Amino acid sequence: MLLPLISTPKDAVACLILAHGAGAGADSAVLQQLASALTVNKIAVVRFNFPYMQRQLSLGRKSFPDKMPLLLIAMQQQIQQCTADLPLFIGGKSLGGRVASLITDQPEVLASFAFGYPFHAPKKSIWRTEHFTHLDRPLHIIQGERDPFGNKQELTDKAWPQVTIDWLPDADHDFKPRKISGYSQADLILLSARLCREKIDEILLAN
Repeated sequence: MLLPLISTPKDAVACLILAHGAGAGADSAVLQQLASALTVNKIAVVRFNFPYMQRQLSLGRKSFPDKMPLLLIAMQQQIQQCTADLPLFIGGKSLGGRVASLITDQPEVLASFAFGYPFHAPKKSIWRTEHFTHLDRPLHIIQGERDPFGNKQELTDKAWPQVTIDWLPDADHDFKPRKISGYSQADLILLSARLCREKIDEILLAN
């Protein structure tokens, strides 16, 4: 697999570097669908694998995610190598979104996006939000209402100055709803891309 995976629509308004989650790489079905939906919304997308994921794919066996400092270096390298002459945003699915939210020393990045932020491990009480109180740029989270890593009920009374959240109806961590909801996973991935584009437009207008 040739990396990074770059999708550039005609008349793109921005570029989003999109990192994967802990258990599936840049070419996972969810990330492929999300990248396609973002491209339809005129957002160029750069997907890449963190080093541990590339090792896992090369060796054919599971590998634990690298420690956060190494993940941050990998994301920073993608930022530095990005050649798109477009306003730059960074983000990712779950772990990838968390890494993006922790990038603080890249002034060219306008905002970060998390598609299913891992607020805490399922059924655990340790939250991964300690840095939210001093973010130096906007973080926009697109979260499933039923996400076991942080659901709507848990987050009702929580707020941080630079953090905004859009909720996907009845979605879990992979944006899958229940059949009774009337939505499909594909519907909610398309919705998440539209919400991302709306937030990008808002940020570009403010800048």
